Parts: sequence; C-alpha cells; structure tokens
Amino acid sequence: MEGTPGAMSSAVPDLSIVIPSYNEELRLPATLEQIANYLPSLGKDTEILVVDDGSKDRTAEVTEAFRKTVPSLRLISNTVNRGKGFSVRRGMREARGRSVLFTDADLSAPIEEAPKLLKALETYDVAIGSRALDRSLISVHESRFREFAGIIFNTIVRVILRLPFVDTQCGFKAFRREPCQILFEQQRIERFGFDPELLYLARHHVLRTIEIPVRWGHSPATKVNMFATAFTCFWTCSRSA
Repeated sequence: MEGTPGAMSSAVPDLSIVIPSYNEELRLPATLEQIANYLPSLGKDTEILVVDDGSKDRTAEVTEAFRKTVPSLRLISNTVNRGKGFSVRRGMREARGRSVLFTDADLSAPIEEAPKLLKALETYDVAIGSRALDRSLISVHESRFREFAGIIFNTIVRVILRLPFVDTQCGFKAFRREPCQILFEQQRIERFGFDPELLYLARHHVLRTIEIPVRWGHSPATKVNMFATAFTCFWTCSRSA
C-alpha cells in the first residue's frame, strides 16, 4: 500500500496535517482550499497528508488535482477500507513534521483553531480539541440524542479508562511527533474508538496532555455508533493494560 508522493523538500517541516478520508470527493475540495488559503497566515512550513481509506468515489482524484497548487500535499492510499483509526495511524507514522495535527475531512473544527493546539505543544506533548469544555463555541449542534449519547460515552470512558477529559472524540488533535510515535506504534483500534485508546496510551507513557476548547460545527454526514465504540475501546484498552 504505497503512498503517492508530493513535491517535498529535504528539510523537516514544522507541521504535518493529516486528513483521514473515506468517500469525501464532495467535501474534500472545500477543505483543502480552506487549509491551503490559511497556511500562509499560519507561518509554518507545512505538509498535508490525505489518507484515502479505500474510497469508492473520486477522493484520490480530487486530492491529486490539488497537488498543482499545494506542492506539499501527499496522497496516501489504503487499498481497502480499514477505518479512521487505521488511516490516522498511517498518516501519523508517515508524517515528517515536528508537530502533527489530524483533522476531520469536513473541518468540523475550523483550521483557524489550529494555533490553539500548536501553542499548547510548546509545553505539552498532546493537545486535544474539545467541544464540551465550552459549548458556546459550537456553531451547529448534533441532535439531542447524539449529544446525550456522546455525554454517556465520555462518562463511560472517563470512569473505565480513568481519563480526565470531557471530550475524547473530537476529530482535532495535535501531537509532538517524536515523543508521540510510540502511541501510533502501539495503537490497535482501527475504526472509531481509537481516540480514547491514544489518550489511554499517552497516560500510560506519561505524556503531558491538555484539553482545549475549540470552535466546532456538527456535520450531518457523521456516522458513529457511540455504544459499539465504547465497547471496542474498553475491550482493547483492558487487554493492553
């Protein structure tokens, strides 16, 4: 499963942005355009890695088209669908930046929120975006049922895995690459539920982690079974404890 290389310099970039993508031909163009337009103001040498998780649509073609205007863009292709956790792990392990940020393909958390996490990495090893710390920052809410399910899920995670975070599932997290490589070497969950596993491993390896409130807007295309995710996460983490 070889990735498709983009134009890259030999220097190590300041930042890598990993975007796990499955059947995202409709949302990905706007996302890549927003990120590309924002990068100059970020003021960091940045590479973008789109991990195509065996998409059945034109996700790969859409990504390739952007390489004309974003030379640092790389396409990494999974030959079959393996799941978001697998795709994030693969992107993180192929990233070259000193810091690595992964974000959802729909930019539910706007890319303009990235400096909050990157600033935190000056002191911490892991910085995770949170929807729950300040709900006034949520522009589009989920349904009441999904919000309630999310609260129940995070309560289960906090109690069973002894994690202090009120939102483990927000798809906007940043890592100092070198000390955090061990997390992605040991991560086992390949689909949803990988986020709590990463945080569990970070605690196990005594990596400094902080939760930071970010702006966020729900995308109606999101499909996550919270309770199946909770069971998978607990079962995997308990076996590695």
